[in-house]
Amino acid sequence: MSSIENHTQIPQRPDLFRLGLGIIGIGTSGPLIAMSAMPVVVLIFWRNLGGALFTLPFAVKALFSKDYKYRRAIALSALSGVVLALHFIGFFLAMRWTTVAAGTAIVALQPIFAALFVKFLGGDIPARAWLGMGIAFVGVIMISGVDLSISWLAFKGDVAALISAALAAVYMLLGSRAQKEIGTHSYTSICYFVCAITALPIALLAGYELFDFEMKEWLILLGLIGGAQILGHSMFNAVLKRVSPAIVSLIVFFEVPVSTLLAMWWLDQTPSIALIPGIIVILTGCILVVLRTRPTEAVTQQ
Repeated sequence: MSSIENHTQIPQRPDLFRLGLGIIGIGTSGPLIAMSAMPVVVLIFWRNLGGALFTLPFAVKALFSKDYKYRRAIALSALSGVVLALHFIGFFLAMRWTTVAAGTAIVALQPIFAALFVKFLGGDIPARAWLGMGIAFVGVIMISGVDLSISWLAFKGDVAALISAALAAVYMLLGSRAQKEIGTHSYTSICYFVCAITALPIALLAGYELFDFEMKEWLILLGLIGGAQILGHSMFNAVLKRVSPAIVSLIVFFEVPVSTLLAMWWLDQTPSIALIPGIIVILTGCILVVLRTRPTEAVTQQ
């Protein structure tokens, strides 16, 4: 059995190092978004345009291929970019409307939505995975109840995070399909660019400024591009070529405590004690789902 099919094998040391860097990278995302005053769609535009330009030099040759499979993969990559833009809108709003801890915990439901979509497409989901889904959604109800008692805005942040989690699952499934025929650099270049140009007309129609921001905002943007976009996602994409998606999904859950600790440090945003049980319940349910499903098999059954 290869390492990518072994859902219990610990990754080799180089991949563990990459995963550690990836966790730090994506862990900075929520706090940086919460710190920024740049309009959400403008921030999405610049962040993804920067990511696309960074990966473009590595993808130019593949993008000029006339192979039919590549063209189909390019179309899937473009569709993935549109879905990513919608995911980011929900995630960015969640980071500003509710706490970073609550928002990132709810977005961690992504593998549960992925399992549900795979089931809808004809895949097989083990019975024990359904138990994990039920437990995780109890956690969502617990967090939403606490946030609703705090403010209506915080509750809307929870809803935005939940929608964002579902969209992230669609983005993941589209990306897995596209990368069967196209390289990671080509995929990310197309996906990020389409994500950027999806956000741009929304920003223009809303009348948002694109350039006139303080230096602090541009530094936050650079932090998002370098951390979450390049260091985070690129590391995970590289590791997925050798390591089971189940293992990677489990490790990605560490984004929640990393983001929470950074929010406490950078924003003085200490989560309510009442939120902690809900966060623990969500992560417990997600772990059960990931351990009881076989992502590599599920994707091939779509």
